[in-house]
Amino acid sequence: MHRSLLFGATAALALIPPAHAQDAEAPALAFGGRYVADTVYVAEGSGADRAFVLHDAELTVDADFDQLIGVRGLTGGVHLLATAGGAPNDAAGTLQGINNIEVSAHRAKLYEAWLEQALSESASLRIGLSDLNADFYQNDSAGLLIAPAFGIGSELAATGPNGPSIFPSTALTARLALQFGDTGYARAAVVDAKSGVLGDPDGVDFTLRDGALLIAEAGTTAIGKLAVGAWRYTRRQDDIRAITPAGEPVKRVATGIYLLADRKIAGSGGHAVNLFARAGISEGRTTPFRGGFQAGVLIEAPLVGRPDGQLSFGVQQGFLSRGYRDVLRDEGYRSSTGEWGIELTYADKIASFLTLQPDLQYIRRAHGEPKGRGTVVLGLRLTAEFARED
Repeated sequence: MHRSLLFGATAALALIPPAHAQDAEAPALAFGGRYVADTVYVAEGSGADRAFVLHDAELTVDADFDQLIGVRGLTGGVHLLATAGGAPNDAAGTLQGINNIEVSAHRAKLYEAWLEQALSESASLRIGLSDLNADFYQNDSAGLLIAPAFGIGSELAATGPNGPSIFPSTALTARLALQFGDTGYARAAVVDAKSGVLGDPDGVDFTLRDGALLIAEAGTTAIGKLAVGAWRYTRRQDDIRAITPAGEPVKRVATGIYLLADRKIAGSGGHAVNLFARAGISEGRTTPFRGGFQAGVLIEAPLVGRPDGQLSFGVQQGFLSRGYRDVLRDEGYRSSTGEWGIELTYADKIASFLTLQPDLQYIRRAHGEPKGRGTVVLGLRLTAEFARED
């Protein structure tokens, strides 16, 4: 399977030549391709030392329907995804994961498909299958880090009947985006609580039987990004541990809030130093995580003569809910109040389309034997990207 995925991704990407200069007018069609190969070695964890290889291949098409068919202000996008490889977190034994392309089941699928209509110069409405992490709970400067906790807070990522609308499966979404002046913004979305796309066993859920996730974020980019967000499910979720006298899970309102900041503190152009930080908290009864925080730095071109290099360091911690700690104790584990980790990574281009990225992580797991809860992970990421505009 690994060979077929690699061959297919390479063949598909080879058909897409490098981007060429365009007029100021937006292209009618923009094609993109991305292939990621990760080699992950779990040097110390809950199991024996093991090495893993993971693959992620993606193809995107973005369309401007004003250019194509004369529908003013209408754009759209399609995103295809295929994954393959091992499960390094089984050896690492962490709760939040160690690699942001690791998935539980490998499939080729339709990942995103959406239409977006501009309602005015400062408002737009997007409808379709869409990754909510592209618009909510995101620090741009944390994007180089590979640990999943830097992508979206674990207290939100662990919600819903099968996870919210994030990698590797999105959900039907209606998202309104507003712009206030040059720097203010607000976004709000209604997202099907059950994720699923074409290629998943149950396909796309059109019933909304599990209710919806409501999420909103507002902020400013005047001095870097500063934002606050909140989320809530419309249908009550199962308590992580509490049960009724009849033996059924107690139903709770799942909700949470978060704050984030992302700012350049030094440098200019391609030599900037960016700091990022964010923290989130949930009601702490329907997910394993009560809340968490992530913080770090991104340094552009830290090495002389390497203008495309990027160095990033991050620290993250997920705080466990009381109910989940009780579940761990019921299963015979010794549990701490949370799981924390640090990551150091450096990425640099070795060709115009190819990036090499070594990575080092240490995670202090929340459960297990006190003397054996540390996990050391070594990684090497290879990323090939191509683009074309017509």
